[in-house]
Order: sequence, then structure tokens, then C-alpha cells
Amino acid sequence: MSFRISRRLAVPLSTVAVASLALTACGGGTTKASTANEATGAPSSTGSAAADPNAPLKEGLKIAYLPKQLNNPYTDVEVGGGKVAVGELKGEYKLVGPNDASASSQVSYINTLIQQTQDVIVVAANDPNAVCPSLNQARKAGIKVVSFDSDASKNCRDAFINQATTQGIGESLVKMASELAGGSGEIAVLSATPNATNQNSWIEVMKTELAKPENAKLKLVKVAYGNDDDQKSFTEAQGLLQSFPNLKVIVSPTTVGIAAASRYVSASNYKGKVAITGLGLPNQMRKFVKDGTVKKFALWNPADIGYLAAYAGAALKSGQITGAEGEKFKAGKLGDYTVGKDGEIVLGPPTEFTAANIDKFDF
Repeated sequence: MSFRISRRLAVPLSTVAVASLALTACGGGTTKASTANEATGAPSSTGSAAADPNAPLKEGLKIAYLPKQLNNPYTDVEVGGGKVAVGELKGEYKLVGPNDASASSQVSYINTLIQQTQDVIVVAANDPNAVCPSLNQARKAGIKVVSFDSDASKNCRDAFINQATTQGIGESLVKMASELAGGSGEIAVLSATPNATNQNSWIEVMKTELAKPENAKLKLVKVAYGNDDDQKSFTEAQGLLQSFPNLKVIVSPTTVGIAAASRYVSASNYKGKVAITGLGLPNQMRKFVKDGTVKKFALWNPADIGYLAAYAGAALKSGQITGAEGEKFKAGKLGDYTVGKDGEIVLGPPTEFTAANIDKFDF
């Protein structure tokens, strides 16, 4: 059984404004089977030492963030939260990463971070397996590995910061699509990259939900991939609408995709006829909500993901936790968290944004 703490993730404007100012100023560790270790190059035991929840948090930790790609609005908010947390921990923050989200683009950065003797690597994996050999080399060198947003294989990291439960996100996406489609009709998904762990997991849940009797009148006609690139996502949205003239809803579980699809629809004859929903940033989506292109979408506070990842990394490196299920640690302003199955630490449930509440949020 997983241990999870549910909490409201998106916070009122007054709270997030403080975080925004800060931004501008600026599994698990249990022993794995030997066959799994040999296959992935994982250390034979990442949690051989017992956790000491009363151990003091170490200061001066070097904590490096490696997102899927740089210059992505969602990523910028995530790592900004990490920078704030590293500052609170009196550590040394570092940000590196590729400009594209291809499967192997992160490997060279991990190797460099090992040479730089970082204490913690926080990584959003573009591919769950491509990064494994390098991440396990880092772990053998004593570096703690925390995946966030998009998980690496559980055999090559110590903990995973999940935005919300995979099941909860997938269910939320189908619920919004069904409501916007009136319970029946064709829907399509505009995803990020074909190898994105988080996107694929959510889409699988969506397919399971769509197979249920209550959703029998909804038909998923295609999953398209915009590779988290604005122009490609724009083009893919256009292609979906041209290929499926009866399409009612495009569901995009990526902030780049939902913004690109909304931009295309807002300036086309499809406005008011085809709904756009998915996962987006309130500041990026506000104009599309205001002009009626988008009725509803959802997300968590991305800054809190980066923030929680830093505290989890510090707790691992300080010996407060090893990544084993049931261990507890404190994550600064976010409060207490419990490690779940396979080293998963769940931030909390997503929040739905509409015209009625979007102006209460600033991120």
C-alpha cells in the first residue's frame, strides 16, 4: 500500500506572489534483487544504512537540477521552486540540461555532474531507461538521485517526486474531456514525446477510464506527439482538427501542447466548436480562458515539485530517509511527507482552473 499525503497544490495569489518574487530573485533506497541490479548497473543496496529521522539536515549540499529541457515555461517554474528550497537549505544550486527532450540528451549532463561531485541530482527523465546507467554511476559515487515530474526506472534513483497520483491525473483528464464533450463524441490527445514516462502513464489511465461503461460514448481517435515543442505542437493540433472533422475535444497533458493548441483554435473557425483541455499553467492559459477558447484545465503548483525534490534530496543525503516505504521527513513550508511504495513521494491532487477562479492564481 502506498502512503500518500493529499494536499491542495495550487495556492492563492497572495501566497504564490511571494514564491514568484523568490523565483525572480533567483524504488527507493531498499535493496533490489541481484538480477535487477546486474541489468541496470544499480548499486547492490542503496538503503543498507538505517534511516535516522532525527539526523540534522546537512548544509552546503550541492544540488543539481536536470529537467527534460531548458527554456520551457513549466520547467522554469519547477526549477525556480527548487532554487528557493536549496537557498533555504543553505546549499549550492545548479541547473543544467538540454534544449531538446530526446531520449539520450541528458546522459552527458549526468556524467559531467558526477565529475563535479554533486551531492544530489534531481532529474526529470526524458526516457526512463536511457538515463539509468549514468544515474547508477552517480549513485555508486555516493550521489543521491531524485527523479521529479517524469520518473526514471525505480532501479536507478532513490526517490521519485510525483505531481499527483498517476490514477488521479488520468481520471481528471477524462472527466474534463467528458464534461466538455457532453459525454459523447471524438476526442484526441496531444502529448509531449513518445517516450515521456509521465505522459504515457497518464494516457494509459485515460484509456482504461475510457473503456468503462460510463464513458462508452467517448472515442479516442488519436494520440499525437508535439515533442514539447511549441511549433510542432501547434502543427499537430492543426493536423488533428483537419484529420478528424467531428473532433470535440483535444486533451493535452503538457503545458507546451495545451498552450499551442489553444493558440491555434483561438484564431480559427474551430473556436467555440472544439474544446481544449489538459494540464497548463494559469498565467500561460489565462488569455485563452478569458476569450472563451478554454473552459477548464488542471495542474498542480510546479514550483512545489522542485521545492519538494530539494528537501527529499537533502533528507536522503543527510540520512533522514533512505527511500524506503513509510519513512517520514519534513519539506520546509510544505510540511511533512511520507515515502510511499517504490520510493514515490506524492505532492498532492491537481486543481481545476476555470474563468471563475483563474485570477486567484499566479504561476
